[in-house]
Amino acid sequence: MTPTGQTERPLDTLLASYARGSLSAPLHALVASHLAIRPEGRRFVGALEAATAAEIERVTPVSVRDRDARLAAIFAEGDEPILKPRMERYIGDEVVPYPLARYLGAGLAQTPWRTLLPGVKEYRVADNEDGEATLYWIRGGRKIPSHTHEGSEYTLVLKGAFSDIHGRYARGDIAVADMDVDHQPVADADEDCFCFAVTDAPLKLTGPIGRIVQKIFRH
Repeated sequence: MTPTGQTERPLDTLLASYARGSLSAPLHALVASHLAIRPEGRRFVGALEAATAAEIERVTPVSVRDRDARLAAIFAEGDEPILKPRMERYIGDEVVPYPLARYLGAGLAQTPWRTLLPGVKEYRVADNEDGEATLYWIRGGRKIPSHTHEGSEYTLVLKGAFSDIHGRYARGDIAVADMDVDHQPVADADEDCFCFAVTDAPLKLTGPIGRIVQKIFRH
């Protein structure tokens, strides 16, 4: 689904990076969760993966020095049991798909929310100079503070829907915004909206309320 006014090109670029295996851990979880909710996109990703594999096959193999000796050393270590993660930890729930639940280590019920504004809560999963990975809980009819971006922002809707200057996004949609976009997402009035957002650079809050919030929570 592509909201009115936004092309599919940024999303196609994101899916191509996913097929090449070049995404960060949070972005990989975001795209994998999108495909879990919207399985119709798997055919496109499968075609990209096949094209990537074909390119790899055309590359001249590089010889490995002492290959046989290295393999012998690996096999000599014996068959150590592979410790599998506790899958029950990653079951998630009806809102959070398995790939995102695995990345988070829990579903929404275990999320340590923090109030950002009345009606808006967040949980910053990762936060550094390269950007953020954040869960948002937006009460029906509430708005995220106006903001622009120093890089790119990718937002996956997990439940409910929100609208911005590009259109409306519902469960499974990915909204893509960059430094040319200054927007204020607002949740549908009749249902709370849960989103997972990943940025590759810090957000820049632009409205008067947003600047106050940024001063309180980002410093």
